[in-house]
Amino acid sequence: MSQIAINTSQNVNIDFVAAGIGERIAAFLIDMLINIAYLLVIYLIFYRVLHIQAYLDGLDPWSVAAINIIITFPVYIHTLVLESLMEGQTFGKKLMKIRVVKIDGYQANFGDYLMRWVLRLVDIYSTSGIAGIICMIVSKNNQRIGDLATGTAVISLKNKVNISHTILENLNEDYVPRFPQVVALNDNDVRIIKENYQRALKVDDREIIRKLSDKIKQTLKLEIDPRELTERQFIGVIIKDYNFYTGKEI
Repeated sequence: MSQIAINTSQNVNIDFVAAGIGERIAAFLIDMLINIAYLLVIYLIFYRVLHIQAYLDGLDPWSVAAINIIITFPVYIHTLVLESLMEGQTFGKKLMKIRVVKIDGYQANFGDYLMRWVLRLVDIYSTSGIAGIICMIVSKNNQRIGDLATGTAVISLKNKVNISHTILENLNEDYVPRFPQVVALNDNDVRIIKENYQRALKVDDREIIRKLSDKIKQTLKLEIDPRELTERQFIGVIIKDYNFYTGKEI
């Protein structure tokens, strides 16, 4: 399997497994089946139950086409809408446990999903999927044209490293935060900090812990006396302080 090295905002590399071409095709086919099921339900409701055809017969071709487009519109935009709302997943991707992410370590935004959706015309529909498959075969990270254009990739969530690890910490009711500057970070920053910190602790990787600590101090413009807090204690406090000030669970 292809490995994707994502460089995070803390300047630390995390390796993810790129989703295989078969997994991506399977996710696409699942989404297609869902679309077909939707169209079948719409057909039964509007043409068999409501008998809309009798009404359409009295309209001009342009009006008929407009009504049909409105009825079937969810099929055209479902990928864009679902990826935007489900953080890079459609129902097919969720079932296959794959997700769209940015190569730079941040979550893809609506503009990225929109560009990927538009370029499906080239990747999939205008070439019957051939262009997308060829591009995934020859590209380093199994990326189709839409991925290359937006700096995204589709990763597998079946491996142990997952970008969705929780940043929630158990805090005592009398917990007193020390660094209000942590509000300058965002959820993704803290998730990545905690994720890499936990991995470094497991293998006692002091270099990663040092880099994380130095990057946090540099970003937040903090000067910490090492006699007051060790690097490990400092990172732990940063994570807890962020939880205290934001109260977020991701």
